[in-house]
Amino acid sequence: MLMMKLPKEQKEQLTGRIQQYFELERSETLGSIAAEQLLDFMIQEIGPHLYNHAINDARKAVLERMQTLEDELYALEKPIAARR
Repeated sequence: MLMMKLPKEQKEQLTGRIQQYFELERSETLGSIAAEQLLDFMIQEIGPHLYNHAINDARKAVLERMQTLEDELYALEKPIAARR
């Protein structure tokens, strides 16, 4: 599986957030290279799980929409009178 590549600005923002987390929650200073490596690791390890979850959510949304469309199509049908 290909590793997701984040835009530079987004990666910098997330790296900064990781550094903030370590400083505030763990009272540890994490350098930008270490934070970027941690981010890459997390994307590699957790990314596929999140991706699959998002695909399942999208599948459910599409199926619900298809059911709604099917109901709307049935509602558009014209009644046919029986001939005598």
